[in-house]
Amino acid sequence: MTELPLVSLPPAEKVLRVHDLLCAEYGCPIAYFHALDPLSELVSSLLSHRTKNADSHRAYQNLLARFPGGWADVRDAPTPEVEAAVAPCTWPEQKAPRLQEVLRLITEKCSTLSLDFLADLTVPEARAWLEGLPGVGPKTSAAVLSFSRLHRRALPVDSHHHRVAVRLGLIPPSVAVGPSHAILEAMLPPEWSAQQVYDNHEVLMLHGQRCCFYQNPACGRCPVRELCPFGSAR
Repeated sequence: MTELPLVSLPPAEKVLRVHDLLCAEYGCPIAYFHALDPLSELVSSLLSHRTKNADSHRAYQNLLARFPGGWADVRDAPTPEVEAAVAPCTWPEQKAPRLQEVLRLITEKCSTLSLDFLADLTVPEARAWLEGLPGVGPKTSAAVLSFSRLHRRALPVDSHHHRVAVRLGLIPPSVAVGPSHAILEAMLPPEWSAQQVYDNHEVLMLHGQRCCFYQNPACGRCPVRELCPFGSAR
């Protein structure tokens, strides 16, 4: 039987080959970049929407400096003060009141300002709970569960990850970032650990940042070019 060309492998098989090659390129396992509690991770993720990492980090640090009493102080502060603190972000005039709204809702639903209870839920239950909050979609819910000190098995998909997945033919271009979460996570082996799922996100994101650029991707030095319809065509 003639073997399929690598670019034509079924997505579930291709994603494993891509994972192995990119892990060899970028060095897996990849260390978690911080260990915030899940509420702090949620705040960080909400600030990061459509914002460069350096700017959202600066906004997050501004909140900690201006409101040393914690997230309850942010919740109860005059909104203009919160807006001033998160000014490095895009759309601080929208993010400040939204952040306060989310903090108030968590307090009302949980009778305390904490998301530590998510550790006791299944991943689907925890994601559904989070996505019931305003402004929280699949990327944010996955980030809270994966990136926080909970380190749960959830796959975030950012714009870099999504772009690489489309070019590799793992998902069609018509699938937006939001719906891509469920599709791409379903391709990963169910026995994979949270670390392996985290690594999968990180290597695809890193590849988008360092090689598979939005404009002028460096296909000539791409370690997964033989698996990539886009790169092979170029």
